[in-house]
Amino acid sequence: MISTKAFLRQNGRYLLPGAMLMFLSCFGQTFFIGTFASDIRTQFDLSHSQWGTIYMLGTGTSALVMLWAGTLADHIRVRILGPIMLICLACACLALSFLTWVWALPFVILALRFTAQGMLPHISAVAMARWFAASRGRALAFATMGFMVAEAIMPITVVWLKGRIDWHLIWVAAACFCLLMAPAIYALLRQERDPQFIATDTTTLGMRGRSWTRWEAIRHPVFLSAIPAMMTFPAFSTVFFFQQTYFAEIKGWSHLALVSVFPLGTLSFALSTLTFGWLIDRLGASRLMPFYLLPLVAAFALHALAPSVGWVALGVVLMGLAGGGQATLPASVWSEFFGTKHLGAIKATVAAFAVLGSALGPGLSGWMIDNGVPYETQLAAFAVCFAFASAVLVIPFARARRALAT
Repeated sequence: MISTKAFLRQNGRYLLPGAMLMFLSCFGQTFFIGTFASDIRTQFDLSHSQWGTIYMLGTGTSALVMLWAGTLADHIRVRILGPIMLICLACACLALSFLTWVWALPFVILALRFTAQGMLPHISAVAMARWFAASRGRALAFATMGFMVAEAIMPITVVWLKGRIDWHLIWVAAACFCLLMAPAIYALLRQERDPQFIATDTTTLGMRGRSWTRWEAIRHPVFLSAIPAMMTFPAFSTVFFFQQTYFAEIKGWSHLALVSVFPLGTLSFALSTLTFGWLIDRLGASRLMPFYLLPLVAAFALHALAPSVGWVALGVVLMGLAGGGQATLPASVWSEFFGTKHLGAIKATVAAFAVLGSALGPGLSGWMIDNGVPYETQLAAFAVCFAFASAVLVIPFARARRALAT
């Protein structure tokens, strides 16, 4: 295996666009949108449950769209599909900036979540998993660095900027940035490899030495057992970032103090992603998958009990540790078990479940808050859900690993 330095030097032209797409996905991620929660609720006079329901409707609909749109990554070059999504994302950012009608808010959330949270990471992950076989773990880890940088700097930057300029202008700036990056990605991938060529000629085979279609894969026990993990991670991590202003409010902390610990999570996220990438290339993703959620059990228990921001900081670090697994393991697992020929379609289904989870979480949490369920109680319940999701992976994945040898 070549050194990391040589790997980056030889493949930087393909890795950098993957990282850029991950970074730009921040404009549709909850850790970014959540910093504007109180502003949006104030502008449109929304309760917690109303805002959560709107977020759930927009995000949930994007999950349905992903079932179809995600398959485009199997047929359209990244240099075309990526810039198209960035232009659509820029339009969504501008729409939110100038929006005055509350009835249109779910459609704007749909556009933000579909283009940024759904398609941009999906395009990046499918490209990395397909273009790199022996070094798939490292490629996914490098691309995820773009997401990490965004998660580290964007929330605290936005909170700082909101104290100095009107929040609507931040969304205008986001739109302009997306429009600038679209031609940059196109230029970087001017000699990009063809997904269809790779899928037909250098396909990686899955279990039993064959390529699995989407409909075959989603009926397999290994896929079914992964659904709780694929949904709970985005659902409850989304809740944590979605309710960040409310969490700070009920604890009596400043919002800036809370978001100031987020970069610690990003640092652990970075180290964890590199570690998981290294382990995937040596042990295989299927051996690691059943265990990556365990740090979240401790993280959300800490959040539930947190008497100070310091406790939350430790919980955020643990969330970052699990995030490294979430960023690298699933895409590699589907490649190992089901092959890469139909990877875009299979991962689109996974992405749809993940987006659906991130839709249900805020809606459920907002409804519980308005109905008197303490937020700390919710966090403790989420910890239990993570433990369950981890446990159900063990047996199906052990059996599936045996099928890889046949």
